[in-house]
Amino acid sequence: MAEVIPFRGVVYNTDIVTDLAAVSTPPYDVISPEEQEAFYAAHPENVIRLILGRIGDSDSATDNRYTRAGCDYDAWRRKGVLVHDPIPAFYLTTVEFTVDGRSLKRYGLIARVRLEPFDKGIILPHETTFSKVKTDRFELMKVCHANFSPIFSLYSDRENILEALMAAVVRQRADMEFTDTYGHRHRLWRITDPEVTAWVTRKMAPKTIYIADGHHRYETAMTYRDWVAEHTPGFTAAHPANYVMMYLSSMEDPGMVILPAHRLLKTVAPEAMDRLMSQVASFFDITEIPLDADDRGRVPMTFVKGMAAGTEQHAIGVFMKSDPRLFLLILKPGAMKDRFGDAVPAALRDLDVTVLTRLIFMDLLGFDQARLDNEKLIAYETTPQKAVDKVLSGDYDIAFILNPTRIEQVRAVAQSGLIMPRKSTYFYPKVITGQVFNPLV
Repeated sequence: MAEVIPFRGVVYNTDIVTDLAAVSTPPYDVISPEEQEAFYAAHPENVIRLILGRIGDSDSATDNRYTRAGCDYDAWRRKGVLVHDPIPAFYLTTVEFTVDGRSLKRYGLIARVRLEPFDKGIILPHETTFSKVKTDRFELMKVCHANFSPIFSLYSDRENILEALMAAVVRQRADMEFTDTYGHRHRLWRITDPEVTAWVTRKMAPKTIYIADGHHRYETAMTYRDWVAEHTPGFTAAHPANYVMMYLSSMEDPGMVILPAHRLLKTVAPEAMDRLMSQVASFFDITEIPLDADDRGRVPMTFVKGMAAGTEQHAIGVFMKSDPRLFLLILKPGAMKDRFGDAVPAALRDLDVTVLTRLIFMDLLGFDQARLDNEKLIAYETTPQKAVDKVLSGDYDIAFILNPTRIEQVRAVAQSGLIMPRKSTYFYPKVITGQVFNPLV
């Protein structure tokens, strides 16, 4: 059973920090170096100093980005910039945003959730993790003893738990409200009534929780729990380190958006690109669409519509440098089953990103896992135009355009105990960091 409970969060003191937009950021792993500097400049107590501190040339074992984060966190609490809420609460949130001209709203509940190993089936992952990232987050947790960013998680909410909570607070003024640097409007209400919080805990108990974003942080939280238990005499199941802060959102929420993660590759051999189309012809039907060279490389609507029409047919777009054409590939029926048989489980065969990774990258282009995991050679974009622009600029050799993974595919893969290729999903918008922190001591 899932254990979802309220907690006494650490929050910014709005008597001192009057503009929460100036101190909040996205999660650390989507912040570019340029954005990092902008957040540093936005406010002296911006949360960037806690989640993604600068690396200095003279860093040492006793003075580094982690120790500085710990010093700042302690100092901000001493000064009253950060304060501890007096009673346990669930933190009900909304974020309002726009995608493709549509105005949407997503609900979320920030809570403490007991850590569970994945094999118990209570909390399930859908993507793989990398040890280097987990080591980075572990060093931060050992110094700060807190969760600064909630893990974005999903559950099936056909009972409309969050909507029921929203109905209870809709006439109340939000405890926090601001519009972030991306134009997203955030609101937060504390839910503190013991009867209501107990009802939420009971309703959430039978739920299966699926991690959407934050797999590294979840696994790091389990490592941190074990580390604390080893170094804490009398450690019990009630210790805060047994829990992690999560943002829980409904799979059925109309505001649940998954964007595609288009792939951009560097250092692809010219001869590999020359023969790629002849290789894929055995597995895909290919349509050539000229790029609009007279309109600064604008991606034609015929390509965009072709991708959208191919949602159920495994459509993949390809654009290579020094070639004025976009290629629209539609997978031939049975091609993945014929090629891989049962070596690739059905839940994974159904993913466009698996078709791209296993068939095109590994089989046809001959990439090994080390090549696919090398962040210096692969990047991601969420719009076809940006992906094409980065090839036109010469930054990358080839772009592969994908349709977004669907929420039901995420659930099917997780329930099957399988793991998707890296960056199979891009849930949008990311959960904001800076609304509430979870102390672990």
